[in-house]
Amino acid sequence: MAVEVSVIATSSLGDRSYLVSDGQVAIVVDPQRDIDRILYLAGEKGVRITHVVETHVHNDYVSGGLELARVTGARYLVAAADEVGFARMPVSDGDVVPVSDSVRLRVIATPGHTFHHLSYVLDEATDGGWQPAGVFTGGSLLFGTTGRTDLLGSGHAHDLAHRQHASARRLADLLPDGTQVWPTHGFGSFCSASQSDAPESTIGREKAKNPVLRLAAEEFVAETLGGLDAYPAYYAHMGVANAAGPAPVDLTPVTRADAGELRERIAAGQWVVDLRHRTAYAASHLAGTVSLGLDGPMSTWLGWLIDWGTPITLLADTPQQVADAQRELVRIGIDRPAAHATGGVEQWAADPGQLRELPMADFPALAAAQAGNTPAGLPAPDVVLDVRMTNEWKAGHIAGAVHIPLPDLPTRLADLPPGTVWVHCGSGYRATAAASLLANAGRRAVVVDDMFGRAEAVGLEIVTEA
Repeated sequence: MAVEVSVIATSSLGDRSYLVSDGQVAIVVDPQRDIDRILYLAGEKGVRITHVVETHVHNDYVSGGLELARVTGARYLVAAADEVGFARMPVSDGDVVPVSDSVRLRVIATPGHTFHHLSYVLDEATDGGWQPAGVFTGGSLLFGTTGRTDLLGSGHAHDLAHRQHASARRLADLLPDGTQVWPTHGFGSFCSASQSDAPESTIGREKAKNPVLRLAAEEFVAETLGGLDAYPAYYAHMGVANAAGPAPVDLTPVTRADAGELRERIAAGQWVVDLRHRTAYAASHLAGTVSLGLDGPMSTWLGWLIDWGTPITLLADTPQQVADAQRELVRIGIDRPAAHATGGVEQWAADPGQLRELPMADFPALAAAQAGNTPAGLPAPDVVLDVRMTNEWKAGHIAGAVHIPLPDLPTRLADLPPGTVWVHCGSGYRATAAASLLANAGRRAVVVDDMFGRAEAVGLEIVTEA
């Protein structure tokens, strides 16, 4: 049987894990913490996991590698140079790891994303000897970009960017053009310097498309460092957890909260998160809650916004939605929500006076309001707030808007001018989260639930920054 590489996508975090199978045994690369998905896939294929591989100590999620190796008895490959608090099979540049008669791994040091980052070449046995089928590049060479180099501190970013350039060149020099490239990051992860430009790729394609293989070192470093935006605050906890050795996860249901307990938790300043779609939230929600729907990257924004360790209660229509949210949260180290509640929003309120609505509009309505023709039923805007990230703002924003990226909003509410705030982002997801925070702080807010790409076409003036 030919070697099969299965992608296990975690789209909410923008990452991929991989299961490599020759029909008998399997290798798992960069597993997420909820390893039941991987065990199910291996069982479905009837293969035994013998090797679990980490390309680096991850900064954007808690790894499931240690626990997966424990429950399967697999060898756990981690860079020898990384200081970790658990037993593993230490590997270094140049090591060759036999897996089966048909598969082996070759270890290549590719520092840049981290100092001790490794890539793994997957070699297949052929009549002519071993041939490279692909390379697992983690946060090194990605599709059309590379992993960011500032996660270990801005003081290391320049040095690591140079190393990232050299590492990518080394992979391109060592491997044939037809070699598949299998990265972990680049599909929405903030670990990526920019986002993936393709669903799959090869060394040859990267030579033609990827700036790291087309630019001289200094030019690449300047371009890479100049394009970096902020990354989630919870990243500070991920590397520490992964180096220490993450504990197994518990995905069993958490305690159920009634309306009285929900009110107490909100009054205590805890986070009560409404997982429903933003339109349902806008129609009716429990006062004091925050909108972070499961239809978007809920765990990323929640982990970024909260003070780490703050109790979290989840509200949803169904128990399955709560379970889905728990799964997303354990991936970033939020192990057990404090409580949950499901069912209709009326059941969450101790009295009807606790229920609120959130006005919604679109960019044509904003354009009309700025022209003095505010649509009926909506308050006129005193402030237009843009909660997108800095790079999005620089690429084009509404003239006269105030810019506060969503992650900064809880600590910068005092920076907002007085009056009614019309808040927008790129689609409406972040704007609804921001509006819920504004409402909780006593501000009157309107969500612009629309795609930012429509703003200029409806007459709003868009300006850019160099």
